Amino acid sequence: MDLRRVPPPVELPSDPELLRAIRAEIERDGPMTFARFMEIALYDPARGYYRGPVPRPGRAGDFLTAPEASPIFGRTLARFVTAVHEVLGRPDALAIREYGAGAGALAAPLVRALLEETPGPATIRYLVAEVEPSRAETVAARLAAERLDPARIAVEADDGAPIEGVVIANEVLDALPTHRVVVRDGALRELFVGIGDDDALADIEAEPSTPALADRLAADGIELAEDQHGEVCLELDQWVETAAAGLASGVLLLIDYGHPAAELYDPRRRAAGTLATYLGHTVGEDPYRAIGRQDITAHVDFSAVARAATAAALDPIGEATQTDFLARLGIGDLLVAEQTRPGASLPAYLETRSAVIRMIDPGAMGRFRVVAFGRGIAADPPLAGFRPADRPH
Repeated sequence: MDLRRVPPPVELPSDPELLRAIRAEIERDGPMTFARFMEIALYDPARGYYRGPVPRPGRAGDFLTAPEASPIFGRTLARFVTAVHEVLGRPDALAIREYGAGAGALAAPLVRALLEETPGPATIRYLVAEVEPSRAETVAARLAAERLDPARIAVEADDGAPIEGVVIANEVLDALPTHRVVVRDGALRELFVGIGDDDALADIEAEPSTPALADRLAADGIELAEDQHGEVCLELDQWVETAAAGLASGVLLLIDYGHPAAELYDPRRRAAGTLATYLGHTVGEDPYRAIGRQDITAHVDFSAVARAATAAALDPIGEATQTDFLARLGIGDLLVAEQTRPGASLPAYLETRSAVIRMIDPGAMGRFRVVAFGRGIAADPPLAGFRPADRPH
C-alpha cells in the first residue's frame, strides 16, 4: 500500500481524555491486556479512533484500502456478488451486509454495477454494519449522490437479522482487539499495558490473562520460539460466529492481510510479531503514541478464521490471493473498458490503472487473502473468482 515504516512528518499527541481513561483503569485495576487497550483506543464510544465523525480510510486519512483507491474495486466485486445472486436462484430482493462500510466507497460502485446488471436483483437492501451508527447515514448519502432509482435501493443501519445474500468484510478483522504474547525461558508470557518507570505507558510481561491464549496456539499447532513475539486475537471467534448468525443463505466474503497459522507465526520471518500502526499514510511500531489518533492492526490468523467458520456451521467456498481473485473476476477487462466509459479522460484512466496495479501487486494489496464461506451455497462448480482447488484451509 505504498506505506513506509517511518515516523509521520507531524507528531500528533494522544487524545488526552482517552489517555487519562487508560491510565485511570491501570491505576485502579493493574496492567490491562493489549486487547483491552485496543478496545479503548480504537472503539471507545466517545473518543475512539473508529468512532470519530469522519471515516479514517482514504487519501486524506491514514491509510488507503482498495475501495478508496478506485471504484473499479467495487465494480469488480459486483461480478462475485452477481454470481452469488445467480446461485441463490436470482431472488428479486438481494441483501448485502458490509462490515466497516465507512463512507460508502465500496457500496456506491458495487450497488451501481449490480443494478445495471441484466438480469440483476430488482431491489438491493444494503446493511451498514459499523461501530459508529452515523455511518449508515453517510453511506445512504453517498448512494443518493449516485442518482440511482430510490425504489430499488434501501440503505439501513444493520440490525443483525439473518439475510439472504452476501456479507462483506474488507480489512476489518485486522483491527479486532488482540492479545500480545512472547516466550521467555520456554514459557508463554503475555504483554500487558502498564505504566513504566518514566511514567509513560509501557509493555509489562506477566502470566497470561487466560489459558485460551495457549489453547489457540495449540489448536494452530504452533509453538513459539524463545523470545518470539506474536498476536492472538481471541475476539476473532465471536466475530465470525456473529457474522455467520447473520447469514441465512449466501456467502461471507473476507478480504484482509494475514496468513495461515504456520506462516503467521514463522519464527524466521515474523519473530517480532505483526503489530503495526497507521498514521498519515505511514506505518509505525509504537502503539502508545497518538492514542485515539492512529490505527492499530495485526495480521489475521486465517487458520483460526477457518476453524471458527466451521464451528459456526459455514461451508468453505474458496480462498485466493487478491491478485488471483480480482484477475479471475476480470478486473483487466474492466480496466480496458475504463477508456470508453462516459466522461473518460486520460488522467482518470491512468489513475485507475495505477490503483489496479496496487490492488494486484503481490508486494502490496495483491498479497491479501480473499476467503469465502457459505450457507446453502454449493462449492462446486466454484464461484466466480475462485478455482476448483481453492478451499479455505
